[in-house]
Amino acid sequence: MAKDSIGIIFGKTGSLNFRFAVSDSTSARKSDYLKVWHESDGWTLAQVSTITRSSDDFSLEEAVNVAEGISKVRNMEEQIIAEAAVIGSRDRTGKLTIPKSPFSPGDKVFRADETLIKQTLGLIRGDVYVGMLDGQDIKVNLEANNLVQKHCSILAKTGSGKSYTCGVILEELLDKEVPLLIIDPHGEYATLKYPNDDKTEAFERFGIEPKGYEDRVTVYTPANKILNPGADMLFRLNGTNLGTKDIRQLFPDERAQNQSGILFEAISKLKEERDTYTIDDIIYEVGQDKSKVKWNVINMLESLNETGILSDNATTVYELVREGHASIIDMKGVNPDLQQMIVARLCSDLFEARKLNEVPPCMLVIEEAHNYCPEKGFDKTVSTDILRTIASEGRKFGLGLMVVSQRPARVDKNILSQCNTQIIMKVTNPNDLKAISKGLENMSSNVEEDIKRLSPGVAMIVSNYIERPIHVDIRSRKSKHGGASVPVVRTSFIEKIRDPQPERKKITQGMRNITSLLKLTPDEKKKETIKEKMENTEEIEEKERKKELLEQKKKKKEPEEQNKKTGKTKKNNKSLYSKMFGSRKK
Repeated sequence: MAKDSIGIIFGKTGSLNFRFAVSDSTSARKSDYLKVWHESDGWTLAQVSTITRSSDDFSLEEAVNVAEGISKVRNMEEQIIAEAAVIGSRDRTGKLTIPKSPFSPGDKVFRADETLIKQTLGLIRGDVYVGMLDGQDIKVNLEANNLVQKHCSILAKTGSGKSYTCGVILEELLDKEVPLLIIDPHGEYATLKYPNDDKTEAFERFGIEPKGYEDRVTVYTPANKILNPGADMLFRLNGTNLGTKDIRQLFPDERAQNQSGILFEAISKLKEERDTYTIDDIIYEVGQDKSKVKWNVINMLESLNETGILSDNATTVYELVREGHASIIDMKGVNPDLQQMIVARLCSDLFEARKLNEVPPCMLVIEEAHNYCPEKGFDKTVSTDILRTIASEGRKFGLGLMVVSQRPARVDKNILSQCNTQIIMKVTNPNDLKAISKGLENMSSNVEEDIKRLSPGVAMIVSNYIERPIHVDIRSRKSKHGGASVPVVRTSFIEKIRDPQPERKKITQGMRNITSLLKLTPDEKKKETIKEKMENTEEIEEKERKKELLEQKKKKKEPEEQNKKTGKTKKNNKSLYSKMFGSRKK
């Protein structure tokens, strides 16, 4: 077998796949990229799909004998067979083509070089650096315009690194001066402000340096500074001159019709009488209605008013969306229903502002998207409709959408299907896998198995300009990661031993004393035995107890002696209460 090749094609071949004999066990692994010369298409890229190792010489009977120790493993001939899937090659126009004739048995198989891999897979262009091709030293870059304009989704089970990956992309977009508006339910992204302070070896491997974005990140809280002390500013919605449409977002569909009528009458009357009005005025006018339904409306309006989210000094989308700036809406401490209303109002205002070109093109990031745009049958939220609209029409107006979720099956399918770039990390739930497979074209069962076996930190990226799903080792973050799990047990067992409780210290010291005595030399034992040491200790403790008792008796006698000197008796010293009611002693 030739030294410069890793195998030779044999047996029945085709234009889409072939088998080859591997030169040795270290030459090829699953998912390795290969190149093979094709007589009409030239160098063609392929990828190892399966690899097996076998020996026809080693029978079952021999295996049993070796296991029972009857015989030893003898030298035998092994066969390493791999199967490769053909990816294709680029023609002169840059179009990816797949050979129309089969490969020839006897042709050599080589490791693919970096240039061929990048050209064939479509990794030449791109300015959003996300990591390295798994198993290769090849940087993977996504195209910023494609990522923003045609939307992106990050899907993974808990703990697989979806928030970390999202943070990596946000860093890259900030470096490209892309405005970001982030809906953050758990306060994970405020750490974008601070540089990463660990994983120095990973920094060298990925070729990056720690970096914080403190001057370009603002954290807003719809709650208050007590619940969220790390927030920079309060987030408030406009509470002046609210229309019926604005308030209807609070009400479930089944009750909206009757409630909308009452609201419409109240607001219409206020518009005729006043130039400006608040939610308090609306509550008063609704209270004048004679219908019994008004109490449901009043209850909802008062609940909204008590949250304090409405203000005459509202946070506008013009403040939130700025060039090269990230605005984070930290929802910590906010009721889920109120969160959905905030997202609905905020996204509606953002979409209208983009249509009128009043804010720059931007990326809207929805973390835990299944809470804000759930699939039909799971839940109904007021924010679903506007997010569907952004997913289907936002591209026309330069409004990108990034959907992040740990439950793909619960995210609205209309929204997921609009995401042309999908970053999928480890998923094991069958329903979630099924939901992902519906959103991917030409999803094979092999790819589904790959998703279940992805390592933490490794993502499968599917994009309309990357020719096939690729595995990417996501790079380290430049900024600090805020989505790590909180440790439950903070003190290790060793630390507890090093710093025992006071009671344990006494026991430990006693054991040490006995141990030290046991280690005495014969001469030292003559001077003081363990028995003598313990007897001396008991005598000293007994003397101390007797001394304490004598001191206590002495203290009791001092008042009696003093009374005798002054001529007072115990009887004369009785209190007024004792004289009146007698002693209470039994």
